[in-house]
Amino acid sequence: MTAPTAKERKACWDSRDKYWQCLEDNKEDVAKCQQLRQSFESLCPRQWTKYFDKRRDYLKFKEEMENKGFEPAKPSEKT
Repeated sequence: MTAPTAKERKACWDSRDKYWQCLEDNKEDVAKCQQLRQSFESLCPRQWTKYFDKRRDYLKFKEEMENKGFEPAKPSEKT
């Protein structure tokens, strides 16, 4: 794999941002953002899409923890 050019990187990042915004606007309804997802996958290297997907999951988790706080699991009763 050759390194993407600056123009290719910008196209990838722009498609990622549009896809993520679509998910935000549609309350995480992936079906409504399918066309943008396909564009995102076609413009970005596969390794990048995997990284960006994990990154978004992490950022959503982090935001939830900051807003709602951490609730430890309830201890199970031993029999």
